[in-house]
Amino acid sequence: MNPHPRAFRIGTGAGFSSDRLGPAVDLAQRGELDALVLECLGERTVAFAHRDRMLDPARGYDAHLDRRMRALLPVCKSAEVAIITNMGAANPRAAAERTLALARELGLSGLTIGCIEGDDVSGQIGLDHPLLGEPGTLRDVGKPIVGMNAYLGIDSILPALREKLNVIIGGRLADPSMYLAPLVHHFGWRLDDYDLLGAGTLVGHLLECGMQVTGGYFADPGIKDVPDLAHCGYPIAEVAADGSAVITKLVGTGGCVTTATVKEQLLYEVHDPTSYLTPDVAADFSSVAVEQVAADRVAVSSARGREGPRELKVTVGFDGGFLAEAGVSYAGPGSTARARLAASVVTERFDDIGITSERRIDLIGVNSLFATAGVAAGESEDVRVRVALRTADRNEAELMLWEVESLLCCGPAGGGGYRGSITPAVVTKSVLIDRRLVRSRTELFVA
Repeated sequence: MNPHPRAFRIGTGAGFSSDRLGPAVDLAQRGELDALVLECLGERTVAFAHRDRMLDPARGYDAHLDRRMRALLPVCKSAEVAIITNMGAANPRAAAERTLALARELGLSGLTIGCIEGDDVSGQIGLDHPLLGEPGTLRDVGKPIVGMNAYLGIDSILPALREKLNVIIGGRLADPSMYLAPLVHHFGWRLDDYDLLGAGTLVGHLLECGMQVTGGYFADPGIKDVPDLAHCGYPIAEVAADGSAVITKLVGTGGCVTTATVKEQLLYEVHDPTSYLTPDVAADFSSVAVEQVAADRVAVSSARGREGPRELKVTVGFDGGFLAEAGVSYAGPGSTARARLAASVVTERFDDIGITSERRIDLIGVNSLFATAGVAAGESEDVRVRVALRTADRNEAELMLWEVESLLCCGPAGGGGYRGSITPAVVTKSVLIDRRLVRSRTELFVA
């Protein structure tokens, strides 16, 4: 290990698949970063990506990849900022190839891209495999499987980092591992120094959700006020060789970094602070010190760790069929009574025509249709009937939309503003797999 390595600056450019792009470009331009992590993959996201790939083998990666890469590749190459991302979703190779094409289109000659594969373990787990955290097996879910993805850790990312690549794209790379890997590479941390791995995992966990730690999802007016939320900045971690770090953001951006924002993110999705399991380490956050050292600068330290689990978590995605939604609005005096009548008519009609799948009917909205609407005799003067149906049969979904729209003439009176949609649905479950069965590999591309 280098005895006096400089601090490492790592930032977040996305905390989920639909996160903002502008602040990421700003961070890449002004952040003086060593690495920028785009964490864009959730459990449902990768399941939907598998459905997309089944429809088109050239797809299955993050839908926003083109826009993100067009904006970030020139900036990051110029500033020598490495991009690490799991935007590959269910098709990392296609994502890497598309990024390569974009780099060539942008004239970024010599830009290097690493594609990490091996997280897709479809076919390696049988239907009788037990579910994680709930009774039953995969067979008991009773739906077609679209894909299985194991969470890969730093051992899958480090080979790409050693190649000093401009962009590293994987599929189900574990969220904190994308931050921990460049820290291990930069500082030369040993893979069995679990306290340092725990400290680096803390950094990753604090940054992985983007603006949640800089005040975004933290904001609650009158209780947790956050300045200039519309221009909130993404977080940066300044990490020292001992794993301690300062969490901050760019000067001039909205939001805030306080002990409260950091502590809230620290506990986010952590069921046991003494044993936060990742593919790399069982991190112990129970003794973490959090200190405000300056405006929008919070120091964190004293995370620890133990040897990681021998099994890796696997997300199993199932085809959930379709979610159909339809709505009709009723306004004026007696609107609630008419909406209730419409709901009862829909229920009776569904029984008549044989729509039997899981459904619900709700009356939503209070004074939401017209600015002049009020509340008469304790009842809203406008209301909307919302019908939702989950089904494996698209024909049934279309029949539901047809039936709800027929209310416009079939009554009750005063219905309008019909809207209907059918969207694909997925279901996800988790299982464990022996990590020795998961083999990742990296392929290099040069623009």
